[in-house]
Amino acid sequence: MEVNEELSESIEKVRDAFDRRVGASMAIIAALLALVAVYGQMMTTEELLLQQKASDQWAYYQAKALRRYQSDVARDVLAALGGSATAELVKKYAGNQQRYEKEGDEIQDQAKDFEKESGLSGRRALRLHLGEIFLEMALVFSSLAILTKRVLFWGAGLGGAAIGAGIAITSLLVR
Repeated sequence: MEVNEELSESIEKVRDAFDRRVGASMAIIAALLALVAVYGQMMTTEELLLQQKASDQWAYYQAKALRRYQSDVARDVLAALGGSATAELVKKYAGNQQRYEKEGDEIQDQAKDFEKESGLSGRRALRLHLGEIFLEMALVFSSLAILTKRVLFWGAGLGGAAIGAGIAITSLLVR
């Protein structure tokens, strides 16, 4: 009977040590998951904000294009009327047209820059979200390891965590 008790105690000590190691790895995985999830959400928010800025710039560009068109119409109408007083106004509206074209080009370039930055943030967010999925799966496998006392599940959890962390880290390399 003493041998069985000693054997049971030894098995229990091994199980407790295994549970502590798996639990410690789960805590590390959970911390990584939290970091990746928060950073992924920040990138998603940044993507949306930049896309909104791009949309605002395109609306501003359209407003400038309408003003340029109105200036063209006014210039043409005044030119058709003729006369010395209208010649100065025609010159003024011709100057407006050039100014609106220049401003429109600058606004268009800025809108394209915002779209490019938004796309970059979107690609980063996607990688972070994929990494988050693997880290979540790693927690599930690690939980199964504690429940079943199987090293295979713990290994799968650690492998999933490594893959998830690797994918998340590659988000820093996206250009």
